[in-house]
Amino acid sequence: MVMETVTLSRIVEKLAPELYPCLTERERQLNIVLRDGMGLLEPEDVIEIVQYSICEVQKETLLH
Repeated sequence: MVMETVTLSRIVEKLAPELYPCLTERERQLNIVLRDGMGLLEPEDVIEIVQYSICEVQKETLLH
């Protein structure tokens, strides 16, 4: 297992660049830990990662 930490922007730029403009700068800079690294990531996975990341940022904003 190759764990890899990358920014959300790197994931989106590589596999779903059409989503990049939809992200805020804060979302783009989020660190994401990929259990199997970038090599096994599929475009469908990116949608799930983006959805979860946006929810986390919104939840954090509401708590402040």
